[in-house]
Amino acid sequence: MSQYFQIHPVNPQARLVHQAVEILRNDGLLVYPTDSSYALGCRVGDKRGMDSIRRIRQLDNKHNFTLMCRDLSEISSYARVDNSNYRLMKSLTPGAYTFILRATHEVPRRLQHPKRKTIGIRIPDHPVAQALLEELGEPMMSSTLILPGADMPETDAHDIRERLEHDVDLVIDGDNCGVEPTTVIDLVDGVPEIVREGRGSVESF
Repeated sequence: MSQYFQIHPVNPQARLVHQAVEILRNDGLLVYPTDSSYALGCRVGDKRGMDSIRRIRQLDNKHNFTLMCRDLSEISSYARVDNSNYRLMKSLTPGAYTFILRATHEVPRRLQHPKRKTIGIRIPDHPVAQALLEELGEPMMSSTLILPGADMPETDAHDIRERLEHDVDLVIDGDNCGVEPTTVIDLVDGVPEIVREGRGSVESF
């Protein structure tokens, strides 16, 4: 049965953040709030966690997993990005955007798109997500919590716990954090391509 933490959405309690990250470090799978919606998260090298995310969301191996990062300083180890796209990302982050980039060798092959060898990169603008990443000290593997048959992400932490209490190790209630997934921008070929329009504004494109 999953644990349930209520973490303040503006001023996250350090004790609860520390406990949540200890669960992550012990290869736990958690549900946590972001600036677009609730998401599933686990450590980058946690194969069990990744398999659980695939099972919960019924994803195939063509799904682009996302690395949730604290800031742009972390991305060079995991993704290849040129100067123009770096400037674009800098202007849009932190925020509700996922950027598709070519993965480096640091990214486990099972996290990459099998043909394109790509990975999603995201820098959230949410105090709870940022506190988790700061305490963890490394990116977190993540996926928007959209359940099979649903068009929109889950929004209520109590409902999430009832539905997934035997599938995840921790549900973090960070209040209502939105119902829109991120805007996805593909930067693989150098020219930004909007793959999915979501919460992040696309007016500048």
